[in-house]
Amino acid sequence: MPASPCGDGCLTPGAPTVGFARRAMRFAVAIGVVIAALLVSPVLFLLRGGAREWVVRTLFRAVLHAFGVRLVVHGEFPEPGRGALVVNNHISWLDIVAINAVRPMRALAKKEIRSWPVLGVLVSRAGSIFLDRERLSTLPATMTELAEAMRGGSMVNATPEGTTWCGLASGRFRTAVFQAAIDGGVPVRPVALRYRLSDGRETTQPAFIGPETLIASLRRVARLRGLVLEMFVCPEIAPGRAENRRELAAVAQAAVHSALGTVRIPAQARRRAPAPRPVIESPAPKRELA
Repeated sequence: MPASPCGDGCLTPGAPTVGFARRAMRFAVAIGVVIAALLVSPVLFLLRGGAREWVVRTLFRAVLHAFGVRLVVHGEFPEPGRGALVVNNHISWLDIVAINAVRPMRALAKKEIRSWPVLGVLVSRAGSIFLDRERLSTLPATMTELAEAMRGGSMVNATPEGTTWCGLASGRFRTAVFQAAIDGGVPVRPVALRYRLSDGRETTQPAFIGPETLIASLRRVARLRGLVLEMFVCPEIAPGRAENRRELAAVAQAAVHSALGTVRIPAQARRRAPAPRPVIESPAPKRELA
């Protein structure tokens, strides 16, 4: 299993916070979203196409709204119905929420997420493919299931770093999921995520890192005032562009860092590197969704 050295020492100080009453309200709304998801889940099995996508997208946007997160999107996903592997840098449990708030899709997720409050219910209802990271013998079968899902027209979101990082440091993209894209004959769509405050300062406060529990991470996010999640949807990498999964992983990783204007920085040197403005898919405008 990939491991990240990021921990409490990576959390940037000075983020504005809200009071206890606002935090309590945020948790109350989030619990209400989970209850709503449970109530409508029988209907989701009956809905198809745009109607089902609208319901799922609305639920995930409601989670962002509950925690006071404003989502800004650069670029656009293609129309549904064509299989693809969507990969992103992994910082927080909010990553999955944000991607599904823009385009509902299946996810490749660690099996532990099933038991998480708030996110676990929504991710399971979205048809996730779960990976048992403690039993590597199951990996080939999981990758076969992933390839078949994408070949059948599903977009599937995966986090090839294999674990969360603080955002100022990042991990190497592992290659296994990219073999599934090759086997499925589908494109890869890189997505770059960045968290900042309303004044533009980048923050690592939403990162789900170190030994902390999900509840502790939820509490920290609920305290934040003016949290902005910025998403860059990069141009797709067409099938056949890379000769093998290792090269395909490297191309996708480079696309994410190009969009963020970063280089992959070792954990020992967690700092931003000067770089050009983000490379995004044009002429799609910036959109604020939550």
